[in-house]
Amino acid sequence: MRYTRQDILSSLKKLKGDVAREYSVKTIGVFGSVARDEQTGTSDIDLLVEFSKPVGFVTFMRLENFLSEKLGTQVDLVTSDSLKPVIRQDILAEVIYV
Repeated sequence: MRYTRQDILSSLKKLKGDVAREYSVKTIGVFGSVARDEQTGTSDIDLLVEFSKPVGFVTFMRLENFLSEKLGTQVDLVTSDSLKPVIRQDILAEVIYV
């Protein structure tokens, strides 16, 4: 199934309150092919997330799985701290926050 950038942004807006409460998400945004509206039927969804408090690996993975399930496709979840310096500025420049 091919989804549009607007589909993903709308879905994330609806989920924003749930992920804030359940997973301590402070901000969430789309980057990569979805942000550029260049995704294909096999594209994953690249999401940049910031937490309101430190979370462990298990919570991080649960959030990634939750979002993959709700969005109906594989999600690649990253934090700004985990971005490689060589691509960090490019990603931060294209991210679309919800």
